[in-house]
Amino acid sequence: MGRAFEVRKASMAKTAAAKSKVYSRYGREIYMAAKAGTPDPETNQALKRVIERAKKEQVTADIIKRNIDKAKGGSDENYAEIRYEGFGPEGSLIIIDCLTDNTNRTISDVRKLFNKAYGKLGVSGSVLHQFDHKAVFEVEAPENKLLEILLENDVDITYYEAEEGVVTIYAEPTEYGKIADVLKDNNLESKEEAIMFIPMQTMEIKDPEEQAKFDRLIEGLNELDDVKDVFHNVISSGE
Repeated sequence: MGRAFEVRKASMAKTAAAKSKVYSRYGREIYMAAKAGTPDPETNQALKRVIERAKKEQVTADIIKRNIDKAKGGSDENYAEIRYEGFGPEGSLIIIDCLTDNTNRTISDVRKLFNKAYGKLGVSGSVLHQFDHKAVFEVEAPENKLLEILLENDVDITYYEAEEGVVTIYAEPTEYGKIADVLKDNNLESKEEAIMFIPMQTMEIKDPEEQAKFDRLIEGLNELDDVKDVFHNVISSGE
Protein backbone atom coordinates (compact mmCIF):
# COMPACT_ATOMS: atom_id res chain seq x y z
CA MET A 1 0.00 0.00 0.00
CA GLY A 2 1.08 3.55 -0.65
CA ARG A 3 2.22 6.20 1.76
CA ALA A 4 -1.26 7.72 1.94
CA PHE A 5 -2.64 4.52 3.37
CA GLU A 6 0.23 4.18 5.82
CA VAL A 7 -0.24 7.74 7.09
CA ARG A 8 -3.87 7.01 7.71
CA LYS A 9 -3.08 3.76 9.52
CA ALA A 10 -0.36 5.41 11.58
CA SER A 11 -2.49 8.36 12.63
CA MET A 12 -5.87 6.76 13.11
CA ALA A 13 -5.66 3.94 15.59
CA LYS A 14 -9.03 2.33 15.08
CA THR A 15 -9.08 -1.40 15.46
CA ALA A 16 -11.68 -3.54 13.71
CA ALA A 17 -14.21 -2.75 16.40
CA ALA A 18 -17.15 -5.01 17.04
CA LYS A 19 -20.31 -4.05 15.18
CA SER A 20 -22.09 -3.32 18.45
CA LYS A 21 -19.48 -0.64 19.25
CA VAL A 22 -19.83 0.88 15.78
CA TYR A 23 -23.61 0.88 16.07
CA SER A 24 -23.48 2.45 19.51
CA ARG A 25 -21.08 5.18 18.42
CA TYR A 26 -23.05 6.13 15.35
CA GLY A 27 -26.32 5.89 17.26
CA ARG A 28 -25.07 8.55 19.65
CA GLU A 29 -23.74 10.76 16.85
CA ILE A 30 -26.99 10.51 14.86
CA TYR A 31 -29.07 11.25 17.94
CA MET A 32 -27.01 14.30 18.89
CA ALA A 33 -26.94 15.67 15.32
CA ALA A 34 -30.71 15.26 15.02
CA LYS A 35 -31.28 16.83 18.43
CA ALA A 36 -28.97 19.79 17.72
CA GLY A 37 -30.79 20.71 14.50
CA THR A 38 -33.81 19.42 12.66
CA PRO A 39 -34.34 15.63 12.55
CA ASP A 40 -34.44 15.77 8.74
CA PRO A 41 -31.13 15.03 6.94
CA GLU A 42 -32.29 17.09 3.95
CA THR A 43 -32.25 20.26 6.06
CA ASN A 44 -29.64 19.24 8.63
CA GLN A 45 -26.25 18.89 6.94
CA ALA A 46 -24.49 17.63 10.07
CA LEU A 47 -27.06 14.83 10.39
CA LYS A 48 -26.76 14.06 6.68
CA ARG A 49 -22.97 13.63 6.94
CA VAL A 50 -23.19 11.36 9.98
CA ILE A 51 -25.79 9.17 8.26
CA GLU A 52 -23.62 8.91 5.13
CA ARG A 53 -20.62 7.79 7.21
CA ALA A 54 -22.78 5.38 9.18
CA LYS A 55 -24.09 3.74 6.02
CA LYS A 56 -20.52 3.23 4.78
CA GLU A 57 -19.82 1.29 7.96
CA GLN A 58 -22.97 -0.77 7.38
CA VAL A 59 -25.02 0.70 10.22
CA THR A 60 -28.55 -0.53 9.64
CA ALA A 61 -31.45 1.68 8.58
CA ASP A 62 -33.30 0.60 11.72
CA ILE A 63 -30.60 1.99 14.01
CA ILE A 64 -30.49 5.26 12.05
CA LYS A 65 -34.27 5.66 12.19
CA ARG A 66 -34.48 4.67 15.86
CA ASN A 67 -32.03 7.38 16.94
CA ILE A 68 -33.65 10.06 14.78
CA ASP A 69 -37.04 9.11 16.26
CA LYS A 70 -35.54 9.32 19.76
CA ALA A 71 -34.43 12.89 19.02
CA LYS A 72 -37.87 13.70 17.61
CA GLY A 73 -39.47 12.35 20.77
CA GLY A 74 -37.70 14.94 22.88
CA SER A 75 -35.51 12.55 24.85
CA ASP A 76 -33.52 14.35 27.54
CA GLU A 77 -30.50 12.11 26.90
CA ASN A 78 -27.45 14.26 26.35
CA TYR A 79 -23.85 13.58 25.36
CA ALA A 80 -20.82 15.82 25.67
CA GLU A 81 -17.86 15.79 23.28
CA ILE A 82 -14.66 15.47 25.29
CA ARG A 83 -11.08 15.26 24.03
CA TYR A 84 -8.21 13.81 26.06
CA GLU A 85 -4.52 13.96 25.21
CA GLY A 86 -1.93 11.62 26.61
CA PHE A 87 1.52 10.06 26.47
CA GLY A 88 1.80 6.31 26.02
CA PRO A 89 4.77 3.93 26.17
CA GLU A 90 8.08 5.34 24.86
CA GLY A 91 6.59 8.85 24.81
CA SER A 92 4.04 8.01 22.12
CA LEU A 93 1.41 10.67 21.51
CA ILE A 94 -2.30 9.83 21.73
CA ILE A 95 -5.50 11.80 21.18
CA ILE A 96 -8.83 10.37 22.34
CA ASP A 97 -12.15 11.86 21.22
CA CYS A 98 -15.15 10.83 23.32
CA LEU A 99 -18.91 11.23 23.24
CA THR A 100 -20.21 10.63 26.75
CA ASP A 101 -23.15 11.11 29.08
CA ASN A 102 -20.92 10.76 32.14
CA THR A 103 -17.59 12.58 32.02
CA ASN A 104 -16.50 11.28 35.44
CA ARG A 105 -16.87 7.69 34.27
CA THR A 106 -15.08 8.40 31.01
CA ILE A 107 -12.03 10.12 32.49
CA SER A 108 -11.76 7.38 35.12
CA ASP A 109 -11.85 4.63 32.48
CA VAL A 110 -9.34 6.40 30.24
CA ARG A 111 -6.95 7.17 33.10
CA LYS A 112 -6.98 3.54 34.30
CA LEU A 113 -5.88 2.35 30.87
CA PHE A 114 -3.04 4.89 30.72
CA ASN A 115 -1.91 3.93 34.22
CA LYS A 116 -1.82 0.23 33.28
CA ALA A 117 0.40 1.09 30.29
CA TYR A 118 2.65 3.29 32.48
CA GLY A 119 1.55 6.28 30.45
CA LYS A 120 -0.09 9.50 31.59
CA LEU A 121 -2.76 11.93 30.55
CA GLY A 122 -1.61 15.40 29.59
CA VAL A 123 -3.20 18.81 29.84
CA SER A 124 -5.21 20.26 26.97
CA GLY A 125 -2.86 21.18 24.11
CA SER A 126 0.07 19.08 25.32
CA VAL A 127 -0.23 16.67 22.36
CA LEU A 128 -2.58 18.41 19.95
CA HIS A 129 0.02 20.84 18.62
CA GLN A 130 2.01 17.95 17.16
CA PHE A 131 -0.84 16.86 14.87
CA ASP A 132 -2.55 18.40 11.84
CA HIS A 133 -6.36 18.40 11.86
CA LYS A 134 -7.53 17.52 8.35
CA ALA A 135 -10.42 16.27 6.29
CA VAL A 136 -9.10 13.24 4.39
CA PHE A 137 -10.66 11.53 1.37
CA GLU A 138 -9.25 8.53 -0.50
CA VAL A 139 -10.74 8.37 -3.98
CA GLU A 140 -10.14 5.79 -6.69
CA ALA A 141 -10.06 8.02 -9.78
CA PRO A 142 -7.67 9.37 -12.43
CA GLU A 143 -5.54 12.02 -10.76
CA ASN A 144 -5.92 14.69 -13.47
CA LYS A 145 -9.69 14.22 -13.73
CA LEU A 146 -10.22 14.46 -9.98
CA LEU A 147 -8.02 17.55 -9.58
CA GLU A 148 -9.81 19.23 -12.47
CA ILE A 149 -13.20 18.57 -10.85
CA LEU A 150 -12.02 19.95 -7.52
CA LEU A 151 -10.54 23.04 -9.20
CA GLU A 152 -13.70 23.70 -11.20
CA ASN A 153 -15.74 23.61 -7.99
CA ASP A 154 -13.39 25.92 -6.06
CA VAL A 155 -12.47 23.24 -3.52
CA ASP A 156 -9.52 24.39 -1.44
CA ILE A 157 -7.28 21.38 -0.78
CA THR A 158 -4.11 21.58 1.32
CA TYR A 159 -2.25 18.86 -0.59
CA TYR A 160 -2.81 15.48 -2.17
CA GLU A 161 -1.02 12.19 -2.82
CA ALA A 162 -1.56 9.83 -5.72
CA GLU A 163 -0.47 6.22 -5.88
CA GLU A 164 -1.72 3.10 -7.64
CA GLY A 165 -4.85 4.79 -8.95
CA VAL A 166 -5.89 6.18 -5.57
CA VAL A 167 -5.79 9.92 -4.83
CA THR A 168 -5.74 10.99 -1.19
CA ILE A 169 -6.99 14.53 -0.64
CA TYR A 170 -6.12 16.54 2.46
CA ALA A 171 -8.08 19.70 3.26
CA GLU A 172 -9.19 21.82 6.18
CA PRO A 173 -12.06 20.25 8.17
CA THR A 174 -14.36 23.07 7.03
CA GLU A 175 -14.05 21.76 3.46
CA TYR A 176 -15.33 18.29 4.38
CA GLY A 177 -18.95 18.83 3.39
CA LYS A 178 -18.09 20.62 0.16
CA ILE A 179 -15.71 17.86 -0.97
CA ALA A 180 -18.26 15.17 -0.13
CA ASP A 181 -20.91 16.99 -2.20
CA VAL A 182 -18.58 17.53 -5.17
CA LEU A 183 -17.60 13.85 -5.23
CA LYS A 184 -21.23 12.77 -5.04
CA ASP A 185 -22.33 15.21 -7.77
CA ASN A 186 -19.65 13.78 -10.05
CA ASN A 187 -20.47 10.13 -9.30
CA LEU A 188 -17.20 9.58 -7.44
CA GLU A 189 -17.23 7.55 -4.24
CA SER A 190 -14.54 7.82 -1.60
CA LYS A 191 -12.95 4.60 -0.39
CA GLU A 192 -12.27 6.24 2.96
CA GLU A 193 -13.20 9.61 4.40
CA ALA A 194 -12.79 11.20 7.81
CA ILE A 195 -11.89 14.28 9.75
CA MET A 196 -8.80 13.18 11.59
CA PHE A 197 -5.61 14.12 13.38
CA ILE A 198 -2.47 13.34 11.37
CA PRO A 199 0.85 13.30 13.24
CA MET A 200 3.49 15.71 11.99
CA GLN A 201 6.09 13.06 12.82
CA THR A 202 5.65 9.33 13.38
CA MET A 203 7.70 7.03 15.58
CA GLU A 204 8.45 3.33 16.02
CA ILE A 205 8.49 1.48 19.32
CA LYS A 206 11.51 -0.82 19.14
CA ASP A 207 11.07 -2.66 22.44
CA PRO A 208 8.55 -5.55 22.01
CA GLU A 209 7.36 -5.24 25.62
CA GLU A 210 6.69 -1.53 25.21
CA GLN A 211 4.94 -2.21 21.90
CA ALA A 212 2.73 -4.78 23.64
CA LYS A 213 1.81 -2.19 26.31
CA PHE A 214 1.00 0.32 23.61
CA ASP A 215 -1.16 -2.19 21.70
CA ARG A 216 -3.11 -3.08 24.86
CA LEU A 217 -3.65 0.61 25.61
CA ILE A 218 -5.01 1.38 22.14
CA GLU A 219 -7.15 -1.75 22.10
CA GLY A 220 -8.56 -0.88 25.52
CA LEU A 221 -9.38 2.68 24.48
CA ASN A 222 -11.14 1.49 21.35
CA GLU A 223 -13.24 -0.92 23.41
CA LEU A 224 -14.61 1.83 25.68
CA ASP A 225 -18.19 2.69 24.75
CA ASP A 226 -17.58 6.41 25.33
CA VAL A 227 -14.61 6.58 22.94
CA LYS A 228 -15.40 7.75 19.43
CA ASP A 229 -11.95 8.00 17.83
CA VAL A 230 -8.33 7.38 18.81
CA PHE A 231 -5.35 8.88 16.99
CA HIS A 232 -1.63 8.37 17.61
CA ASN A 233 1.81 8.81 16.08
CA VAL A 234 3.09 5.22 16.25
CA ILE A 235 3.81 3.18 13.14
CA SER A 236 4.91 -0.40 13.65
CA SER A 237 8.25 -1.55 12.32
CA GLY A 238 6.48 -4.10 10.13
CA GLU A 239 4.55 -1.48 8.13
